[in-house]
This record gives sequence, structure tokens and C-alpha cells, in this order.
Amino acid sequence: MALDDATKAFIAQLARAGGPPMHEGSPQEARQKLAGLARLSPPGPDLPRVEHLTVDTSGQPVIVLAPENPRGVFVWWHGGGWVVGSPAEHETLGRHLAVATGCTVVLAGYRLAPEHRFPAGLEDALDTLGWVNAHRRELAGSDAAPVFLAGDSAGGNLAAVVARHAREFNLPIAAQVLVYPVLDHRFDNDSYADPSNQLAFNLATMHWFWDHYVDPEDRDHPDVSPGRAEDLTDLPPAVILTAEHDVLRQEGEDYAEALRAAGVPVVHRRFDGQMHGFIQMIGILPGSTEGIAWLGEQVRTIVDGQ
Repeated sequence: MALDDATKAFIAQLARAGGPPMHEGSPQEARQKLAGLARLSPPGPDLPRVEHLTVDTSGQPVIVLAPENPRGVFVWWHGGGWVVGSPAEHETLGRHLAVATGCTVVLAGYRLAPEHRFPAGLEDALDTLGWVNAHRRELAGSDAAPVFLAGDSAGGNLAAVVARHAREFNLPIAAQVLVYPVLDHRFDNDSYADPSNQLAFNLATMHWFWDHYVDPEDRDHPDVSPGRAEDLTDLPPAVILTAEHDVLRQEGEDYAEALRAAGVPVVHRRFDGQMHGFIQMIGILPGSTEGIAWLGEQVRTIVDGQ
């Protein structure tokens, strides 16, 4: 299936704006460009609780977005190749996710590469898990409130790795929610080879991100490439969303199959006609509304079943 019309129009608009591709610039330039894109979306729904807090152990910022009577905690690590992005740039998405899931959304910050290479960002993500676990009552009204670990792209990578560590710590996690996640450092699969996936986010972009994040000799480690973990048994149930026109599509779908083979419950949906990053394009790409609604439905189903 081809890209939908709204995505084609948005890509054409980006092309008319000009400028070099991300991988030809500096991290600082990329951060400015992404911040500009984030400002294109409207503010999002009003919520009864919006707080800007700090994780005491890491010093990293978190934004707490709570609906009325939250039924769980939904931790979200933002995407951006471990190099760009911030909780503030995902606040519109976080507000919509709070409404869709019925959970308190915690938008989690982490140190960015190349200033802070692996494992700095992961260390911050693990600290956030500990903070959320210690504050479940304040976040969602109960020490037993279900916790979801979620993220998009590089944030999905962190969520998948943190979910595996939560198993080691014996911390119960309701589900890992992975949105077009980075799960492996290989570039030789079908979705990378497909010319129709070489959009604004492409093979060259991913090489640039990986080079900033971690040294080549460390990329096989399951804390870097969670798709290479030898033992996937007893991991939290997974909700995995992939986009048809995305170089990361194959690794997300391969991970879904690997989890199923290990006995982990998995719900997966490929969104046809969509590109990487579409979930965050609220008010720009109509597919975002459908994607957020689907994520909310899956989370609510899990909470209802507990």
C-alpha cells in the first residue's frame, strides 16, 4: 500500500522547506529542527493534573499528565535516536495518551547522545522505573496500580530493555508498549532495503543515530539491541505498533514473533500507509488519531483484564 495522501502532502511540504537532511547536520541542528516540528501540533486536551517533576536519583525531568481517576501509570520514553527530543516536545502526545489509556502518563527524560553515550540514557530510564514504582500511589491512587512501559523509536528501545530488567528485579509490569521501536543494529532486512521506506527518516539517519549513541563493538549487547536477547521468556505482555513505510518495521515485527515464540502474549498491528513518527503528528497526519486510539484500546483492555 502506498503512503496515504496526508503523509505525501506533509513530505512534500518538508521538501519545499528545504535544508539538509538530519544526518548531514549536527545534533544541535537536529534538535532545533525537531523542536520546530513539535510546535506544529496543537496543545492537546486539558487535564486535571499536569506537573513537571524531577527523578531524584537521576535528576532527569518527568512530566506527569493525569486524567480523572487514573487506572494505571503509563511511562513514555520519547524517540529521537537517543540524540534528539525531550518530554516537553511529546506533551501533546502525552495528553492524548492520558485520555486514550485512562492512565497517568509519565513523560520521561533521559540524557542524550553524543554528549552522553550508552549506557547513560538507559541508566536514567532504569532510575525512572524505580521512581515510578516508588510513587505509584501518588501517580495513580494505589500501590498496586498497573505500570506500562512504553516509547516510540529509540524510546521503544529503552522501554523494551527496561522491561527485561524489570523481570530481573521482579517488578510486575502490565505490558511493554513499543511504537515502531529500534530493536537491532542490523541494516540488512527487507524494510531497510525497500526504496519506498527511504523517507525523511531513513537508512542514513539510522546510521547517524547509532554512531552517536554507541560504539560498534557494543551493539550486540541486549541492552543496546534487545532483539538479540537470548532469553525472552516471562517478559511482560507486548503491544507493538509498526508503520508500513518505516525502515524499522521488520525488526519490530520480528520481535513480535520472537516474543510469541517465547510464550509472551503479543498484540501487534502494522499501520498501512504510515511512515515512521506518524503517532506524534497530531493535527497533521490523521493516522495519528487512529494510532493513539488503538494504543488506548489495548491498554484499557489489559487494565480491564487485571
